[in-house]
Amino acid sequence: MELFSDKPGDEGLPGRERGLAMAAVMTMATMAVFDGSMVNIALPQIARALNISSGAAVWVSNGYLLSASMTLAIFAALASHIGFRSLFTAGLSVFTLASLGCALSSSLDVLIVMRVLQGVGAAATLSIGPAILRSVFPNRLLGRILGLNALIIATSTAIAPVLGGTILSAMSWQWLFAINIPLGVIAIILTLRVVPANPALTKSPFDVSGAVLSAVALGALIMAADSFSHPSAHELMTALTFGLIAVIAGIAFVWRQRLAPKPLLPLGMFASSRFSLAALTSLASFVSQGITFVALPFLFQSVYGYSAFVSALLFTPWPLGIILAAPHAGRYADRYPAAIISTIGLCVFAVGLLLLAQLPEHAQVWDIGLRSFICGLGFGCFQSPNNREMLSNASRENSGYASGVLAIMRTFGQCLGAALVGVILSVFAAQNTFQEAHAVQLSLWVAVIATVLAIVISVSRLRKSAANLQNG
Repeated sequence: MELFSDKPGDEGLPGRERGLAMAAVMTMATMAVFDGSMVNIALPQIARALNISSGAAVWVSNGYLLSASMTLAIFAALASHIGFRSLFTAGLSVFTLASLGCALSSSLDVLIVMRVLQGVGAAATLSIGPAILRSVFPNRLLGRILGLNALIIATSTAIAPVLGGTILSAMSWQWLFAINIPLGVIAIILTLRVVPANPALTKSPFDVSGAVLSAVALGALIMAADSFSHPSAHELMTALTFGLIAVIAGIAFVWRQRLAPKPLLPLGMFASSRFSLAALTSLASFVSQGITFVALPFLFQSVYGYSAFVSALLFTPWPLGIILAAPHAGRYADRYPAAIISTIGLCVFAVGLLLLAQLPEHAQVWDIGLRSFICGLGFGCFQSPNNREMLSNASRENSGYASGVLAIMRTFGQCLGAALVGVILSVFAAQNTFQEAHAVQLSLWVAVIATVLAIVISVSRLRKSAANLQNG
């Protein structure tokens, strides 16, 4: 297999060790993504088992998401202080032990604490996973391995509800966490065995002020988005308060980064227009995906009347499209301009979303599947070349930071997308003006608009690249 072939002048690890390092990174990525979305389907069962309200059970999911989001930037910076292997191993260990804690939890408080720790462990690994892949694979294979990594993450996100439903149909909710334990142990062993023990890149003091400000800004932004989904005067004031905190903390963070001798996030990376535009393109595209992944279950269950399990199966064509497209897109990105390939993928993704937004009132299963398949093809064609564009336009010393930015764009895009669907559904439910079907359809049109915005941003980087070539 080409990914594990050796050629003279290759950077990174030999072929076999490359494969083991890849297995460690992708095993952890799969577990982290699964635990971010698979648990949602178990919330009703958890609420009944712990004798708590549905609203309280939601924090089993929110605690994980919030802690992961707040610490992504911190861990991306910490990697340069303690090294990739040390941070990845620590994150894996925390995640695995917290999974055991979740499986043994008998109260909501303990379960939420364990989920918060899980989110911290996931952030430590997801923030530097792509950077580790870059360090162990030669540059000639960067697009392909990032394509495979994107494939694993996107497919895991799509099939998590199906896997969660299957496990819950045969076992209790505790098994959703217990399955992480043997996988985590294997990943830890592989990491210690093959991932290089690279020394810390800097011995300068860690930017504690920047870390606190980034955590406050990111956490407040998530809380603001969540509060907007509840249509009441009190929740609106709460959302505005969190929004104001996010803006103030964000401004203070940028100010701190400009003054800090060793900033948490080097703003110089964003001087590269190709890096910045790739990051913005990623954010807009994941907003679209976040909207779609939340809106479609309402469409399948509330509008078309399918069961939760059948609705989960209707997602299958999406990851199938990603599986078919992502590896080829990553390979082509190693030979042709990645921005062009990712822009083509966005256009196909937009066509698929447009078709989903125009689904008839009584759609056939094959029709739903075909439109979802087109979305998967487009997203699979877009994501890995765009990730390559981001990482290849950051220096190797900044690869950990760039990897963190990539994870932040993905996480926040999906969070903002989910929040937008919550706002739309809540507004329509409060006014009783439209049926839920119309709210879902509007959500899908918003996803189309977000994708068009991503296309516009992506096309602008093509123009900048052409202008640079002419000036050169």
